[in-house]
Amino acid sequence: MTVITHRYEFVYLFDITNGNPNGDPDAGNLPRLDPETNRGLVTDVCLKRKIRNFVSLDKEDSPGYAIYMQEKAVLNNQHRKAYDAVGIKPEDKKLPKDEAKAREITAWMCANFFDVRTFGAVMTTGTNAGQVRGPIQMAFATSIDPVVPLEISITRMAVTTEKEAEAQSGDNRTMGRKHIIPYGLYRAHGFVSAKLAERTGFSQDDLELFWRALANMFEHDRSAARGEMAARKLIVFEHESAMGNAPAHVLFDAVKVQACDGTAAPRAYTDYRISIDQAAVPAGVTVRELI
Repeated sequence: MTVITHRYEFVYLFDITNGNPNGDPDAGNLPRLDPETNRGLVTDVCLKRKIRNFVSLDKEDSPGYAIYMQEKAVLNNQHRKAYDAVGIKPEDKKLPKDEAKAREITAWMCANFFDVRTFGAVMTTGTNAGQVRGPIQMAFATSIDPVVPLEISITRMAVTTEKEAEAQSGDNRTMGRKHIIPYGLYRAHGFVSAKLAERTGFSQDDLELFWRALANMFEHDRSAARGEMAARKLIVFEHESAMGNAPAHVLFDAVKVQACDGTAAPRAYTDYRISIDQAAVPAGVTVRELI
């Protein structure tokens, strides 16, 4: 597979209707908020989890597309697979003193785990498999406008135990709470380094899979808690060179997302206007809209 030779940045827009895009366990699982602006937040970790899950479903553990950071995984067991493949016993839990063997172990992790060669990983826990800086990094997603979290009361027409049923004289109801936001359009920025891709073997095929994951990952992540989530726009800036032809912030500033005139409380994607200032995009950078 051919390693990518161009630098990329991207702007990713997704929205949610009547759901919780990323609950905060330190706040009773309320939707994450910037306390100063009340704009919603979705962490990079949350987005990467959905990408990993999509790749796992799409590739079904095809060679080279295993997922290192699996749910409920034991990471040291993942590291031992590399030692077994290279034929080394991890007796002292350290990388071999032979630099060639040490590089071989880390290279094996990159070649076999999609998320290691994509996002990187610190694999020095216990059985040491080295550290990898991944070519793709993502920032937190932030809602375009402030969002209003709502706490909705819900009723389950059943109870868990006989004792609860007796206490309710057979009424058998359980009250609960559900945290949602009525609507939010979120914007996330991402970065793809061709130079770091050289070190992990991140290929053009991997990049196309990554774009496909961003476009489709919400379609395979449905749940009652998340309401309706959808990928709305993926704007990619492709540089002519591996080092890049313009600063990332200049490219991001060229993408404008604004509520339509007269929209006081946006409740749909059509309440927004998205535009790209082509004149602000420097020479040597190509703009593509993949969604």
